[in-house]
Amino acid sequence: QVQLVESGGGSVQAGGSLRLSCAASGYTFSDYCMGWFRQAPGKEREGVARISNGGARTWYADSVKGRFTISRDNAKNTLYLQMNGLKPEDTAMYYCAAAPLTSSTCGVRLSQLLTPLIFWGQGTQVTVSS
Repeated sequence: QVQLVESGGGSVQAGGSLRLSCAASGYTFSDYCMGWFRQAPGKEREGVARISNGGARTWYADSVKGRFTISRDNAKNTLYLQMNGLKPEDTAMYYCAAAPLTSSTCGVRLSQLLTPLIFWGQGTQVTVSS
């Protein structure tokens, strides 16, 4: 049974930092493209960052480029999102996702959810106050 469990969310002031984690189980972690998405109340889900299966390639939304860093530890079956310079507009529920995409297609196809299969975590709340 596939499980993705996010942790690390919380409440911080603008300019602060948080590190999200996503612990994966039930599948071969290194075979999957991974990503972070977020959804704020009343807004559509937004792709934040993606990382290729081996971790060599990363992609970011323009809104977080230079502030967020996605990484993965395939030995620990864990995905991370380091968030620095947080802004109130970063407030959202953050979800990790896993899709069986190749490294060459991960960036575009996961951001557009063009995948026949995708697993989601339950989400972790991030709240940034001004």
